[in-house]
Amino acid sequence: MKRKNAVAFAAVCAGLSLLTACGSGSSGGTGTSNNTAGAAAYNAGLNNVVNPSTKAGGTLNYALSNTPDSTDPGNTYYALMWNFSRLYARPLLTFKSAPGADGLKLIPGLATGLGKTSADGLTWTYTIQSGLKFEDGSAITTKDVKYAIERSTNYAPSVLPNGPTYFQQYLTDPTYPGAYKDTTPDKMGLKGIDTPNDTTIVFHLQHPFADFDYLVTNPQTAPVPPAKDTGSNYQTHPMSSGPYMFSTYDPNKGFTLVKNPQWSASSDPNDKQLVNTINVAFNVQAADIDSRLLNGSLDVDMDGTGVQTAARARILGNKALQVKADDATTGFLYYAALNTQVAPLNNVDCRKAIMYAVNKTTQQTAYGGPIAGGDIASTVLPPTVSGYQRADQYAATSQPNGDTAKAKSALQACGQPNGFSINIAARGDRPKEVSAAQGIQEALAQVGIKAQIQQYPTGSYYSTYAGVPNFVHQHDLGIILGGWGADWPDGFGFLSQIVDGRAIKAAGNSNLQEENNPQVNQLLDKATQTSDATARNKIYAQIDQIVMSDATILPEVYSKALLYRSPNVTNAFVTEAYGMYDYTQLGKA
Repeated sequence: MKRKNAVAFAAVCAGLSLLTACGSGSSGGTGTSNNTAGAAAYNAGLNNVVNPSTKAGGTLNYALSNTPDSTDPGNTYYALMWNFSRLYARPLLTFKSAPGADGLKLIPGLATGLGKTSADGLTWTYTIQSGLKFEDGSAITTKDVKYAIERSTNYAPSVLPNGPTYFQQYLTDPTYPGAYKDTTPDKMGLKGIDTPNDTTIVFHLQHPFADFDYLVTNPQTAPVPPAKDTGSNYQTHPMSSGPYMFSTYDPNKGFTLVKNPQWSASSDPNDKQLVNTINVAFNVQAADIDSRLLNGSLDVDMDGTGVQTAARARILGNKALQVKADDATTGFLYYAALNTQVAPLNNVDCRKAIMYAVNKTTQQTAYGGPIAGGDIASTVLPPTVSGYQRADQYAATSQPNGDTAKAKSALQACGQPNGFSINIAARGDRPKEVSAAQGIQEALAQVGIKAQIQQYPTGSYYSTYAGVPNFVHQHDLGIILGGWGADWPDGFGFLSQIVDGRAIKAAGNSNLQEENNPQVNQLLDKATQTSDATARNKIYAQIDQIVMSDATILPEVYSKALLYRSPNVTNAFVTEAYGMYDYTQLGKA
């Protein structure tokens, strides 16, 4: 997921038959066991619930450095929104709210249990709880879940461009035109989904897909009542099926959530409804967010990507502040996509010149250094994802300062001995990403490549700029900075939306480099139909090696994030499912 920072996941945990490994993906833990109460201490929130409390009341104040891609559950792909949206949009399944490895366990959301699959693996059936209601008191049925998928990015990308397209790729009826263009009699809808009654929903697959339970943790399965759907404006007031509902929304300033009176803890034991109000402020400068966190006037940095350089130095240099921080291994990869459709990067040797030239130590420093930034990356798959295999095709770890001689040799091979000009895209409201872009610019200049940095806002980065291939081509965005975490914790959940050529979209595109290697596409298909986990993981490692040989993704760091755990909040811990604090649990001290 990005998601676009991506949903970050750690090592795969037991829960489905195909999952074999289990372990914490967090770093620097206190050594105490999972799911226990933890006192305030450095890294206490990695494996413990810090400041546990059932106290109700008060207001939680969040802030974002820009805007979310969307608050519409059918139109979002940022990890922060997949985490936060659970407060008002309940998917069929979700991840257990618990610190450590327990946070990767699948549990029911709207559903009564995990999916039941047919003997041939081509159908998955879920039963939802009866008696569930939207915020207005109307009944939630499986028809609302089906409609939510029909209107989502999968089938209506011209209206809702963000989000993955797994359902469109893997359900039968892939040419369904979407809810807004459906002309079938009585709008019978997508044939790949049946709703035989108000509590049963059946998904029909083109071929077996063992990970399907993970797909329905996607917020795209949160119910949407057709009569309340306002298309692209639905984000201003999604109808709540969770503990909170929208009270106000301003696209430039932010929004406010209040308690949903139709929600019941008995039907949703995983989530909490402690505070009375949740305020989210948009377009707050990142440095100001850090300052307000440290002075206590702000409770949560909703981005969840860690504090900036000045605050990091202040926290790590002050024991009183350090005990309120968690250095979390997020499961994200920060990387630069080298677009294969922007000349001269349509030549693999020109891409390899960049792979060799970039100073990886500089990139690591830009993201926060080895403690709060992460380890230098040399593969597409992070070590926290099943299928990772240690490799270093471009000497990222053995020669972290870059190899100008090999870079110049690659430039000769691609017919650009004197270098060339190219543009770099970065999110301007994310200082660490801008610093990383500057590091690339400086390194490329040493081998004659002139790179200009183009800055775009986080909220529309994928929907309008870097994720729109036509815009990328027209503006020569040959190098595009991004971050990615797994949509679910295995190689397919990490790779499919960023390297499968069939996942390239006209807008909201996550395959930023426009990788479309038939061998990669075929191996991804093979992986979904391989039942043996060991064999499947070998396929993911092979895909990683091919993508690195194609030189379309320049790995920068396997991300860590120094998160500040405000003493103003209760029940704070890092969820390994999203690589940040679990927003469904927080209360006000």
